[in-house]
Amino acid sequence: MIAQIGQSLDGRIATASGHSHYINGPSAITHLHRLRALVDAVVVGVGTALADDPQLTVRRVTGPNPARVVIDPAGRLPATARCLEEGARRVVIGATGRSPRAGVEAIRLPAAAGRFAPGDIVQALADLGLHRILIEGGGMTISKFLDAGYLDRLHVLVAPMIIGSGRAGIQLAEIARLDEAVRPSVTVTTFDEGDVLFDCDLGRRR
Repeated sequence: MIAQIGQSLDGRIATASGHSHYINGPSAITHLHRLRALVDAVVVGVGTALADDPQLTVRRVTGPNPARVVIDPAGRLPATARCLEEGARRVVIGATGRSPRAGVEAIRLPAAAGRFAPGDIVQALADLGLHRILIEGGGMTISKFLDAGYLDRLHVLVAPMIIGSGRAGIQLAEIARLDEAVRPSVTVTTFDEGDVLFDCDLGRRR
C-alpha cells in the first residue's frame, strides 16, 4: 500500500480556506497519475472529495483507471461528485451501506467516534479483490493509515513555496522522544518545476 501527499516547504497541503490547486507542478501531477495507473484502487476521504471534487482518473499517462474509493462515514458525498462518474469501478465506504448513486458499490463498516479503523478498510477492499491501494488524500486519511502501520511506501512531493498558514499535512500520534519517530529509507528525485519527491520506504509494520 502506498500513499502520496503534496505539500509546501512548510508542510501545508492547502490554505486555511482549503484552496490547494495547485501546490505541485505539472511533473508532480503526472507522477500522481502514474501511481494511479499502477494500483487497483485509489482512496480518498470525503473531505478531499468535497473540497477538491477530484476525478481520480488516469489522464496524463497511459494506463487503466483504478477503482475509486471514498471513505464517507456520515454519508456526505453527493451523487454529483465527479469521482462517482462512470468509467471505472466506484466504491463508497460508509456507516449505512447506502449507495449515493446507481452503479456505485456501498460497503458498510462499523464506525468508532465517526471514523473507520484502517484495518477494516483494508480488509473490505481486499474482499472486493482490490489489493494494490493508493491512499491519495487528504492529510488526515493518509496520517491514519501511516499511524496504524499499513503503508509500505509514502511519496511526499514538496513544492518550492511557503504558504505560511493553512492545513498541515502528516499529523501522527504524539511521541515523547525523537527515537520514536518514523525513520524511513528515502530516495530523493527533483522534478523540472522544482518539486522534490521523497520516496519513503516504510518497511510495512503490519
